[in-house]
This record gives sequence, C-alpha cells and structure tokens, in this order.
Amino acid sequence: MTEQVTIAPAGVADAGEILTVQRAAYLVEAQRYGDPFLPPLTETLDEVRAVLAGAATVLVARAGHRLVGSVRAEFDRGTAHVGRLSVAPDQHGRGVGGRLLAAIETACAGRADRCALFTGADSAENLRLYDRHGYRIVAHRPDPHGIRLAVLEKALVSPARSDR
Repeated sequence: MTEQVTIAPAGVADAGEILTVQRAAYLVEAQRYGDPFLPPLTETLDEVRAVLAGAATVLVARAGHRLVGSVRAEFDRGTAHVGRLSVAPDQHGRGVGGRLLAAIETACAGRADRCALFTGADSAENLRLYDRHGYRIVAHRPDPHGIRLAVLEKALVSPARSDR
C-alpha cells in the first residue's frame, strides 16, 4: 500500500532531509550534463538552513514520516523564482513533483504575478512537467559552466480575477 503524500511548509529542522533528497534527485542531472558541480549538489547544509530561516517559501512532500520532495521560491519585484524542485528518485512518476509545483504556485499567488524557473535545455522530463503545468520557455542561456538552460515562466492569476 502506497502512503499518502502530504505537502506542508518546511522548517529549519528539515534541512538535512531536504539536502539528502536534493542531492539524490540532482545526480541524474549531473550525469546527463557531465557536471558534478551543479549548485543543488554543492549546496551545504548551512546554506539550506539559511534558506529555511530566511524569506524564501519552502515546501516539503512527505510520504508518512519520510521526506520525499521539496521546492522553494524566492521573491523579487513581483516574480517568484522557483527552484530546487527535488523528488526522491524512487518516488518519480507518482505525481510528487507536479503536486509540489502546484503547491508552490498557490503559496506564491498572493505575493507574485508570475513564477520563473530554469532547467537544463536537454532535460526532457523536466520540460514536459513544466509544460503540463502551463510554463512556457521564454529564453535560453548558458550556466557558468556552459550548460544550456531553458528559462520558463508562468503567469499567476488569482482565482477572483480568473475568467474561468
């Protein structure tokens, strides 16, 4: 029987588990791009704690007591910069990433007009996930190591202003 996944705000005490899941999740990307120094892999425990103690919105997904995913958003001039969407590799394909993405959008809706994020331009699975959730590629740019990134955005509309 599969345990129900719940999504909730993260606390500083979650830092170690977040870092563990993040590193496991981003190993696939590191292998795809031949770069073991991707920022999610080199981020330290103290850096994760600082994010959790700061102004960012950070959500975690749990299956029972196990942390199986996380995502964060930082705000700048009406834009929620979404990052570090991470799902434990054994949980892929179960909708955890999509639920985290939807939850961070909901958490950001009153504080930002749009969400922006980036992923590797060759990360087809990630691009499909973002496309399914209404994100559109607005630019490509290289990261500091020359990896081509796709920059995506999605407008956030409050339910009261929606035409639907």
